[in-house]
Amino acid sequence: MKNKKALYITQASMVAAIYVVLTYIVNMTGLASGVIQIRLSEALCVLPAFMPAAVPGLFIGCLISNLLCGAVIWDVIFGSLATLIGAVGTYLLRRKSKWLLPLPAILSNTVIIPIILTYAYGVPEAIWFSAATVFIGEFISCGILGMLLYHSLNNPHIRNIFKN
Repeated sequence: MKNKKALYITQASMVAAIYVVLTYIVNMTGLASGVIQIRLSEALCVLPAFMPAAVPGLFIGCLISNLLCGAVIWDVIFGSLATLIGAVGTYLLRRKSKWLLPLPAILSNTVIIPIILTYAYGVPEAIWFSAATVFIGEFISCGILGMLLYHSLNNPHIRNIFKN
């Protein structure tokens, strides 16, 4: 029992750390500051399909990333909650079609982030325009890169790493 708890905490911590590092790298390259923001770390939102510990790991990683990157408090709170909602949704869909796995993260961010951009950052574009650009960025990050990650990890030899 103790080993399972330690494994869970270790996995969650590793996911959070990888999320933070990927977000930091993307911020340094400027990919996260354009009209269409591509966060490579959001590709990790498929990980709850493999391990439940990824759910808190993604939430904590996003929370730390937002704090380190200087996000306003509303982005720290609600942006992190958008990632948590996406991670929980992915976990709940893990036994359904693999093609649905990125959908919760894409949808939660498409709904929540434009509101943050408009009201917390004062982005002048209409919410619907922000929703369209967030959707495109999330589709690239979660839908394309996330599914590439999923298929890479869904190899029988790799899958054994995630077994508890």
